[in-house]
Amino acid sequence: MRQHPPELLDPARSGRLEIRACQCPFCTRHGSRAAADPNGRLTISVKDRAKLQTYRFGLRTADYLVCRECGVYVAAIAGDGAEARAIVIVNALDDREQFSREPIPVRYDAETREQRLARRRSACMPVEIQGI
Repeated sequence: MRQHPPELLDPARSGRLEIRACQCPFCTRHGSRAAADPNGRLTISVKDRAKLQTYRFGLRTADYLVCRECGVYVAAIAGDGAEARAIVIVNALDDREQFSREPIPVRYDAETREQRLARRRSACMPVEIQGI
């Protein structure tokens, strides 16, 4: 899998993006540092569908993408088609050094399903997945 978030990788913008560290067990175990730019766009290229693992947690509001080959948590995607919105895990990016600031710890476990969907619609970025 390869991620191409060109607007996120613009050095002038990446320094202003908020990096978040979800405190749930899944994200903590993966050392997750996530970013999203509602005005940007994320493109994920999947070369081999068999190497892509998707997982949904209890509220079933997003697909979490994990590489089956190396175990890296890549992104989380909520919604489908033109409505799909995502966060990118900056540790999975080739240019992750542009995102070196300390992440802000966040907790989302008190959110209802509706609150979580609303947050993702407003705070996450449009996404396109190529190759699936």
